[in-house]
Amino acid sequence: MRSTLYLKFVIVYVIFGFLSIFIVATLTFNLTESPLEIEMATSLYREANLFANHYLPSYFSEGVDDSQVHLQLSGIEIQLEAAVWFVDKDGVMISSAVSEEYPSAPYEIEAFDPVESKGSQYQIGDYHEYFEEDVITVIAPVVYSYSPKGYLLIHKYVSDSLKPQKILLRASVITVFVIYILSFMVLLAFQYFVYLPLRKITEAATQYALGNLEYEIPVNTEDEMGYLSASLNYMSSQLRDMEDYQKKFVANVSHDFRSPLTSIKGYVEAMADGTIPPELHEKYLKIILFETERLTDLTQDLLTLNEFDTKNMLLNKEVFDIHEMIRNVAASFEGTCKQKKISIEVIFPPKKLTVNGDKRKIQQVLYNLLDNAIKFSEPDSVVTIETTERGEKVYTSVKDDGIGIPRTSLNKIWERFYKSDLSRGKDKKGTGLGLAIVKEAIQAHGENINVVSTEGVGTEFIFSLPRG
Repeated sequence: MRSTLYLKFVIVYVIFGFLSIFIVATLTFNLTESPLEIEMATSLYREANLFANHYLPSYFSEGVDDSQVHLQLSGIEIQLEAAVWFVDKDGVMISSAVSEEYPSAPYEIEAFDPVESKGSQYQIGDYHEYFEEDVITVIAPVVYSYSPKGYLLIHKYVSDSLKPQKILLRASVITVFVIYILSFMVLLAFQYFVYLPLRKITEAATQYALGNLEYEIPVNTEDEMGYLSASLNYMSSQLRDMEDYQKKFVANVSHDFRSPLTSIKGYVEAMADGTIPPELHEKYLKIILFETERLTDLTQDLLTLNEFDTKNMLLNKEVFDIHEMIRNVAASFEGTCKQKKISIEVIFPPKKLTVNGDKRKIQQVLYNLLDNAIKFSEPDSVVTIETTERGEKVYTSVKDDGIGIPRTSLNKIWERFYKSDLSRGKDKKGTGLGLAIVKEAIQAHGENINVVSTEGVGTEFIFSLPRG
C-alpha cells in the first residue's frame, strides 16, 4: 500500500480528467442538439403562422400584388436567413425569396402534401430532395374564405441551429480543463494531508482491528481523524449493525401489530356498545377476521425471520388481484372513515389487474399508506386509490387532500422515526416507521415508490409492481 497508493491516485486522477472532458463534450453535444432544433423550429413556425395569417390572405383578395408579396418574403428571408416559399394549394410556386446559401425555388413542388409532417409543427430532411443537406421545414396554411388557398413554407438548414452548440461546447471544455488543472492542488493535498499521515496511523488502526476499541490515534487534523472514523466504522460496523437491526426489528414489529389491533378493538367496542347494529355484525366480524389473519401472518413472518436469522426481507411472491386487495384494505378503514367523515374513492381500469409480489407485504404497504392518508386528511375530504397499467408494470396511487408535506421534509420522510413538524399535531401515537416499512417492502421487490406533495393541498404516493 505504501508504495502504490499515491501512484494509483495519480492514475485515477489523470483518467478522471480525460473522462470528465470527454463526458462534458459528449453530454453538451447530445443534450443541446434536440432543444436547439426544437427552439429554431418553434420560432420558424411562429413567424410563418404570423405572416400567413395576417398578410398573405390579402393576396387572394387582391389586396396586395406579386411584387408586394415578394418584398415581404424577402424581408422574412433576410430576417430569418432562410428560404421562403409561397405556393398555392397544389404546390405551384407563387413567389419565393431565397438567399445565396440555398438552392433556387422550384416551379412546382412535386407530390406536395401540406400535412406530411403528420401533426408535428416541423419536419427535418432534404424536403423532396430540393436541398443538399437537411433543413428544418415549417408549413403554415394561408386561409381565405374559410379554406386554405395556399401555403407558406420556410426552410432553414439544421446546421444553422447548431451554431450556438459549438460555442457552448468550447466554453464547457475550456471550463472543465481549467478546473482540472486547478484541481491538481487536490493531488498535492492528498500527498501531504492524507498519504503521509496514513502511514503514521497504520499501527493505530491495527491495534483497533485487534479489538482495542479504546485506543486513540494521536492525530489532530481533520483528514487523519476522517481516516480514523472510517477505521472505527469498519471495525465496529458488525456490532452496531446488529444492535440497530434489533432495534429496527422490534420497532417494526410493534408498528405492524398496533394497526390491526387498533382496528379490531374499534370494531369490537362498536359492536359491544351497540354503535354497530346486530344485523351488521356479520360484515364487521369478517373485517375483524381479516385483521386477525393479518396478525397471524405477521406472527408467521416473525418466526420465519427468527428461523433464518437474516436481515434481508423474505418474500413469498405470488400472483394476486391488486383490486381485491385494495378493496379489502379499504374496508378495514370503514369505521375510521365514518368517524372522520372521510370517503375512499377507488378508480380501477375495467379489466382485472394482477401483480406478482409478496401479498402480505403489499397488503402492509397499502395499509400503511391508507392509514397515513386518512390520518392526515381533513374531515369531509376524499382519499383516492387508483391503479394504472403501463407496459409490464402496474402503478398504484394513494392520494389525499390533507395537510401535505413540506418541501424540506420530502427527502426525510423515509427515515425511520422521522416525523415532520406538521404531522406531530395529527400523529401523536405514530412512531415514524410506517413509510420506512413501506419503502423497504417496495424496494425488496426491486420496485420504486415516489411521493408528490404540496403543503396545504395534499399528498400522493405512487408505487409500482410487476404485472402478473
